[in-house]
Amino acid sequence: MYQKILVAIDLSKDTDKVLEAALALAKGDTSKLHLVHVVEPISAAYSMDIYVANVSELQTEATKFAEERLAALGHERKLPAGATHSLLGSPAPEIRALAKELAVDAIVIGSHGHSGWKILLGSTANSVLHGAHCDVLTVYVGDE
Repeated sequence: MYQKILVAIDLSKDTDKVLEAALALAKGDTSKLHLVHVVEPISAAYSMDIYVANVSELQTEATKFAEERLAALGHERKLPAGATHSLLGSPAPEIRALAKELAVDAIVIGSHGHSGWKILLGSTANSVLHGAHCDVLTVYVGDE
C-alpha cells in the first residue's frame, strides 16, 4: 500500500518503537523508508538569558550528533544511501516540507500521552498531522 514512508524520530528511547511500527507498515522493506530528525535552533529552544560562550558552536555540535546518530540508525537498519535526513528548524513544518519534497505516501511519528506537561511533546505530531499531504500514523509511545 505504501511505497515511500517518512519516519520522523526524536532520537529518544522511543525511536525503536516508532521505527518498528514503520517497518511493519513497510512490510519489512527498508527501501521504502526515509528517516528524519529535526534539530531545533538553540536560540529557539532556550532563552537568550542563558550565558553561553558560543551558541553557534553548540548548534553545530547538536546537528553533528543528530547526523551521526541518524547515519548509525540507517546503517543498523540497512536503509539505502540518502535515506536519512537531518534538518535544522521547527520540527512540524520541516517534516511536512520534506514529506512533500520526497513525495511520500505516509509519515510515521511518535506521540506521547495527552496529560500534564507531556502534552507539549505531542504537539509536534499534532502539528505534522494538520497540513500533511499524505497519511500520518502516530505511534503511541507512552506517558513516561
